[in-house]
Formats: sequence, structure tokens, C-alpha cells
Amino acid sequence: MSHISEMPYTPEMCDLKKMTNIRATLGRHTAYVIPISERAMSVSAKGMPATWLLLVFSLPTAKASERVGVWRKLQRYGAVPLPASGYVLPNNSMNQERFEWLAASIRGSKGEAAIANVFSFDDLRDERIQEMFNQARTREYQALEKELKRLRKTFDPNKAKPAILRLKNRLQQIVEIDFFGSPIRARIEEAMRELENDDGMGPEKTGRKNPKDYVGRTWITRPQPGIDRVSCAWMIHRYIDSQATFVFDKDHRRHPNAIPFDMFNAGGFGHVGNDCSFETLVKNFRIKDSRVNLIAQAIHDADFADEHFGRTEALGIDRILDGWNKQGIASDEVLRRGMDMFDGLYNGIR
Repeated sequence: MSHISEMPYTPEMCDLKKMTNIRATLGRHTAYVIPISERAMSVSAKGMPATWLLLVFSLPTAKASERVGVWRKLQRYGAVPLPASGYVLPNNSMNQERFEWLAASIRGSKGEAAIANVFSFDDLRDERIQEMFNQARTREYQALEKELKRLRKTFDPNKAKPAILRLKNRLQQIVEIDFFGSPIRARIEEAMRELENDDGMGPEKTGRKNPKDYVGRTWITRPQPGIDRVSCAWMIHRYIDSQATFVFDKDHRRHPNAIPFDMFNAGGFGHVGNDCSFETLVKNFRIKDSRVNLIAQAIHDADFADEHFGRTEALGIDRILDGWNKQGIASDEVLRRGMDMFDGLYNGIR
């Protein structure tokens, strides 16, 4: 497997017991490494824990099957290859154990392997490495999403259980190695829940709706609103129901008179085909405002992370909303702040 990253070894690198606090050069990247075998060495001189675990290895050219086995394990562990050489995982006890076992296996195949704690790379910032992890997980989530969509098109509740179980197990494997929270993880988890709990109540089919039928109503969506839900509330309040009130609950059945939006198995207004909930509302209520249509494209790209329209205006709002939710800010306050941001986006988008 020529795409497995390896690096040449020096005796100093392969003998971890002789490493004290050396500076090892990995291609054009410089890593500050310390021995992983000595617990006292797991923190820097300033008392800060090492951020990363680094595995570097080589195998004899004749060990083709062993190379494939190592590559598959690295994939399963969620390790990412550096641009130059070596594989990286976040530094925690589980990842340390996995790399230790893999290194032992490599040595058992007459190869050489070294594991080190890494504090920093000279021209590869931590944020960039985290982005590499997120990009890898996002690709895996997107592949899983395609399978979910294929299953949805031919969905038969009486025959789909084995396929759902397989996809659910695959999702759990990806989540386990999603160390830094891929931006599309929540969407895939919710799509899986929708498939598992399908009760035949899909979102409203696209068709003309009269706003007069929706005035003074209560609208319900899930707690911790993200980019799609906040933008939907903004549009509902601006174009459909200026008197709208919003409630948050995962179970729409506790609010039988409320109109659901961006929920699962609840009717109302949600994802339809390749449309996010915001796009569904635009089409159902025939919103003709050109700036709203541009916002719809930006919401689609931020919610689906697929760059379908090439609009980036909503990406920052998406991150801010996620940050507020992680801070534990109340859902109604997140919604209020987010709607204010969409007022600004509306006035600024071109």
C-alpha cells in the first residue's frame, strides 16, 4: 500500500528509552517529542500535557499483507497521516494503548515502530491538525449519509432492520473516533434516528401554503437550535407569522397544537429531498425575496456542509450558534440572538 506514510528511522528515534526530550524532524515538520514509556515524561517542563500521540514506523517491503493490516487499523482508530510522515492521534489513554499494540504488532513483523508524545509541530498548528481530523470524519459521515439516503428511497419497515443495524454500527464507529466534533455529525445522528423511528409522518410535501392559516400559532422545534432551526424561526417571524411563539421539545406529542419545523417524525416543515428545512419553508410559502433565496443557499451549505451553492455567509453564524449551545445558553436566548444575526445577514448579503 504505497499510500501508507512511513519515515526513515535513526537508532535514536527507534530506541524510546534513550529519548529524553529530543527534537525529531519529520520531513519539513519538526515535532518536539518525549518518551511515552515514562509517565513522568507525559507533561512538559511547564506542566502542560502533550497534545498528540505520534506513531512512525517502517515495514520490510516483503510484508505486503502486514502493511494492509496496519493501514486498516489506523483507519479504524481514526488516525490521520501527517503531510510528511507519521500518524497522529489525540493524546489519551485509549489511543495510547491502541498505538502501543499496533507498534508491538509491527515489531513482531520484523518492522520498526516508535511512539512519542508530541507537544507541537513547528509549522502545523493544533487547529490545522484538528481540521484534518474533522475533514476525515466528515468524509466518512458523508459516505454513510449516502447509504442512508439510498435506504430511505427503498425503505420497507419490515425488511430494513438488518441494514439499519449495520449502518447504526458504522455510525457508532465513526462517532467513537470523531475526536473534535465534525460539523455534520448531529445531522447524520438525527437522520439515523429518523430512519429507526419512522412512523410514516414525513414533513409537509412542497405545496403552496397560505400564511393566513399560520398566524398567531405556536411553533415547535428541538432544543439547542442550530443554523437551520434558527433561520427557520427568523423567516417564520418575518414572513409567515409575526406573532409566532416558539417552544423547544424533542417530543412533539407533548405539544399537539404546535406546528413542527426541522423535527423528525412530526409532520410540519422539515428536510425534503435535498432541501433543508429553511428551503422547504421558502418553497411552501413561495417567498420571492431574492435576498432570502441567497440566505437559503447559504443555510443549505452550512447545514449540509456540501458546498453545493458555494455560499459561505452562514458558516460563521453556524459556529457561533454551536458555541452558544455548548456554553449551555438557554435555547430561547440562542434563538433570539441568532435571529438578530440573520437580520444583519439579510441586510448585508449580496
